[in-house]
Amino acid sequence: MTIRFVLMVNKQGQTRLAQYYEYLTIDQRRALEGEIVRKCLARTHQQCSFVEHRNYKIVYRRYASLFFLVGVDNDENELAILEFIHLLVETMDRHFGNVCELDIMFHLEKAHFMLEEMVMNGCIIETNKSNILAPIQLMDKSS
Repeated sequence: MTIRFVLMVNKQGQTRLAQYYEYLTIDQRRALEGEIVRKCLARTHQQCSFVEHRNYKIVYRRYASLFFLVGVDNDENELAILEFIHLLVETMDRHFGNVCELDIMFHLEKAHFMLEEMVMNGCIIETNKSNILAPIQLMDKSS
């Protein structure tokens, strides 16, 4: 699987977490995020969760007040990416207890750490929630 980026955005379009697995300049990232967020947030819940934009396929899902957007190659399996998004949310739910936008804002380093435990260089490497959360729980115990 080749994931190009993962974004978490609130309903107002403000980016709360951004992780890129390919090099883009800050201006390119800002422009890409703006275009994708506008396109995805304008869609209704009856429309499908897949959008093609430039040379990416955007797979997104809304959980409460957060949109989780994942940019992948055009030949990627959309349903597998939806499962990845769901796994990410379930993992954050297990750690934070019903994850919300404030959890991401106040514990951004933990959210990034969870994502880094799951994805390396755009490839999903870990799907076991206990294995993903074990290092974070060790850090919490030591502090």
